[in-house]
Amino acid sequence: MPETETETELVVEAGTDVASLAPAIHLDHCVIHVSDWERSTAFYRDVLRAEVIPIGKGVAFRFGGVQLNVHGPGQIGSPRAREPVMPGGSDLCFRWSGSIEDAMAHLANYGVAVELGPVERNGAAGQGVSVYFRDPDGSLMEFITYPTP
Repeated sequence: MPETETETELVVEAGTDVASLAPAIHLDHCVIHVSDWERSTAFYRDVLRAEVIPIGKGVAFRFGGVQLNVHGPGQIGSPRAREPVMPGGSDLCFRWSGSIEDAMAHLANYGVAVELGPVERNGAAGQGVSVYFRDPDGSLMEFITYPTP
């Protein structure tokens, strides 16, 4: 899976000095903070299609090879940031594999209002089209789509 592959898994051209290749660096996980486990779990599971991973008194949300660890009532991880994010203080973008119209219809199906968009944005794969919406705590969420070749 591209988001978790390492450089040793890549095909190397003949004549390349393999020792000179640096380790690949990919985002593994980051942390969000929620105020209500049940409400947030329903949103991230249903609207964002996350796999819910039970952890202690709470959960983590997994998207393929990337995970959102979650701080919430009764469970705050350690160590943590000097200024931990509070519920509603995150800004996350998710790649939507269909059209932006399909993304908007998906959000409407779950009663999630589009706050902005569609608008052109630059993301990890270049120029795309995004829509913005909020999670139950008010964190800014984004679906981005990229043109198909």
